[in-house]
Amino acid sequence: MKNQAFHRRFGFALQGVRAAWRAEASFRFQAIASAAIFAVLLWRQPAPIWWAVLLTLCALVLAAELFNTAIETAIDHLHPAQHAAIGMAKDCAAGAVLMLSFASVAVFSAFLIDSFSS
Repeated sequence: MKNQAFHRRFGFALQGVRAAWRAEASFRFQAIASAAIFAVLLWRQPAPIWWAVLLTLCALVLAAELFNTAIETAIDHLHPAQHAAIGMAKDCAAGAVLMLSFASVAVFSAFLIDSFSS
């Protein structure tokens, strides 16, 4: 599957996003939250730095959700039985999403304070 044409690789990536949308409630929630943030940015029309920071954080959270889904799916397929090390790997992947989500909420809160105080 290496060295496929760009349009084929792009198609595989879109399939992954669609699969995560269908299978993962967390991904759907994060995608909807990202759309809401985008709508607030359109409404408030902040400085470009806010656009860059907030949209980058949204993309990072969604990417982390995709990585988390990929890790969980692969692990569950390869080793369906419960194991402490597997549980730790899955918990750490979920923890990464949580940390990025907390950071995103903090930055979005700072944006709202800045946006409504001026």
